[in-house]
Amino acid sequence: MKAIETKGLTKFYGKARGIEQVDLTVEEGEIFGFIGPNGAGKSTTIRMLLGLIKKTGGSACVLGMDIEQDREKILREVGYLPSEATFYSGMRVGEVLDLSARLRGKDCREEAKRLAERLELDLKRKVGELSLGNRKKVGIVAAMQHRPRLYILDEPTSGLDPLIQREFFELLKERNAEGATVFLSSHVLSEIGRHCHRAGILREGRLIKEESVDKLTGTGVKRVTLHGAAALPDIDGMRDVKRGDNVVSFLYSGRSDELIRALATISFADITLTDPDIEDVFLHYYTKEGE
Repeated sequence: MKAIETKGLTKFYGKARGIEQVDLTVEEGEIFGFIGPNGAGKSTTIRMLLGLIKKTGGSACVLGMDIEQDREKILREVGYLPSEATFYSGMRVGEVLDLSARLRGKDCREEAKRLAERLELDLKRKVGELSLGNRKKVGIVAAMQHRPRLYILDEPTSGLDPLIQREFFELLKERNAEGATVFLSSHVLSEIGRHCHRAGILREGRLIKEESVDKLTGTGVKRVTLHGAAALPDIDGMRDVKRGDNVVSFLYSGRSDELIRALATISFADITLTDPDIEDVFLHYYTKEGE
């Protein structure tokens, strides 16, 4: 059974595009990254998967259940963290978490306490007194305290300091090791590269690539770094030029022999060729074919 499977999933807001013809597969037990800049359609996709908004076309199943017919069953099995969570400002953190648990018919007080300690969240403070980062922690605990089969997390680390981000990903890895599936939507590409098994790239509402993170970085694109170069070579397939102190680098996706011939026309002290990181791969798919 697939944790998430969509076929031709489409959403239009009147004439405005949300997502269009998205075919997505997330396997049970994996950490899947959903990559795209703001406005690409990531949150729209997530809201449809949870039945929070209606689809315009296509179909989707979550944990083998239809997103429209089995909406309530799906929500019982999912831990959802929206990109911007809001709570009753007059309630204390512990009260918010207890309410969330009771809505699911569960007693999660012990797990909530354990998670709050790891994330350095004060259960006695009022929500209205919390910073953005601490409100995010409340959302994380609410999504994790009932130990769901599937986590759907929309921009989960925004507002968190680096140490708490690291602890958060440790928690996700522990839950994944226990068999849970994680669907992680983010535009922080380094998070996807470090923590996900596979990823899908969304561009202008369409899924343009779905692949393992290892294979995504094997696109044939190279990062070329020239030290002491007086000028850049004149060559097609060069993009994302970065200049530093006596160093220039660029992405290259053409033939190796053409690169060598072009480099022979300029002067430089040293050269380094490396495989691209996930940021470079993302840029490759967003700028291919001259776009």
